[in-house]
Amino acid sequence: MMSKATTINPANGETVNEYERIDLVKAKEKIASAKEVFTSWKQTSFAERSKLMHTLADHFEGNKEEYAKLATTEMGKTIVQARKEIEKCAWICRFYADKSEHFLANETVETEATRSYVTFQPMGVILAVMPWNFPFYQVIRFAVPAIMAGNTGVLKHASNVQGSAFALEDAFVKAGFPKGVFTNLNISAENVKDIIEDKNIVAVTLTGSDPAGRSVATIAGANLKKTVLELGGSDAYIILDDADIDAAAELATFGRLQNNGQTCIAAKRFIVLDSIYDKFLEIFTNKMRNAKMGDPMDETSYYGPMARFDLRDELHEQVLKTVSQGGRLILGGEIHEGKGAYYPATILVDVQPGMEAFDNELFGPVASVIRAKDESEAIALANNSQFGLGSGVITSDKERGEKVALQLEAGSSFVNKLVTSDPRLPFGGIKNSGYGRELSSYGIREFVNIKSIWID
Repeated sequence: MMSKATTINPANGETVNEYERIDLVKAKEKIASAKEVFTSWKQTSFAERSKLMHTLADHFEGNKEEYAKLATTEMGKTIVQARKEIEKCAWICRFYADKSEHFLANETVETEATRSYVTFQPMGVILAVMPWNFPFYQVIRFAVPAIMAGNTGVLKHASNVQGSAFALEDAFVKAGFPKGVFTNLNISAENVKDIIEDKNIVAVTLTGSDPAGRSVATIAGANLKKTVLELGGSDAYIILDDADIDAAAELATFGRLQNNGQTCIAAKRFIVLDSIYDKFLEIFTNKMRNAKMGDPMDETSYYGPMARFDLRDELHEQVLKTVSQGGRLILGGEIHEGKGAYYPATILVDVQPGMEAFDNELFGPVASVIRAKDESEAIALANNSQFGLGSGVITSDKERGEKVALQLEAGSSFVNKLVTSDPRLPFGGIKNSGYGRELSSYGIREFVNIKSIWID
């Protein structure tokens, strides 16, 4: 009997929809179709691709409310942030519609040849294994540059956001892209290995956990297929002693509670210099306490439920483990009574290396506030992590902040601003946060054949 992907509204625990999964035979047929479409799609001009991509952007903008409500219903993000996610999808479409031809233009190289240059050619069918936390944006972040480069894409999306997955497939068709340029594969996780090994898949991109990344990379590596991995993070934000404490606490509150705390690049470990530690903690605690947890469809809710009940329970276990290791709970840390996968804004202090909240990613509305005696120790604590995705520095001295940012071991370091993914900048991590880059000119060149041409 065929299995189903069930979407459940995390705000009330009610079933939203069920989607019949396709079997491996049907999935391979869809991949073969994507390969067939690739042979013609790669011949299209940048002008033609750009026109379609602008139409897709128009489609997102015209259907923003519908898509935002779908994302909120399936995974619980606030409706306000869901709208911004759809707006960001349209931005990326327009960015690559306008920039791809420039990013992939031939590069002349002076040699003894009559003419020699580097060209960037599409590779084929790219498989994306994507998470639920940004059900539209995560997919668009992979699909738009890959497709603008001339590739075709197939998606294995998270089971709890299959409505969003099918909506994305439909959006590409409605924008005028040939059927098969972008395809949703509603398959179970157990079929991913066979899909990666399929002869028509040339590369894989995954956004997800460290264990998932290792598994996919192992299978792809055994089949000599390229991977780009964007994995977990435990982003450190250093708050220097010259910072505006109230502004720093405001930034920290949004950084920890945005997307209900479920963001790879969310601020998670706040490393505060000793002289301002107590004052920052007082203000930060008040702001976290006063942030409204509630129905994500309510425009006034600051944050909503976690995406699934099991994820809520796992987070709670991590909090309890940290406390058992010597961490101290000063806010939250209790499972919400009533309907929904809610977890309150939580703050842990006295967190040290070796504790769960320091060493591992807490993917929910839980903040760790860590005391550092000086700037050097703060940098050392920030870098004492298996992860290296994002990082930040809060200071009134931008020059000082830049010097600290340059010493942080991460794919991104932002001064006086929360780390964000921006199509104009490369995005990705180091260490156990993965490898490869998405977005910007670097991202679109991940899945192309960088080919040398020599004419004697």
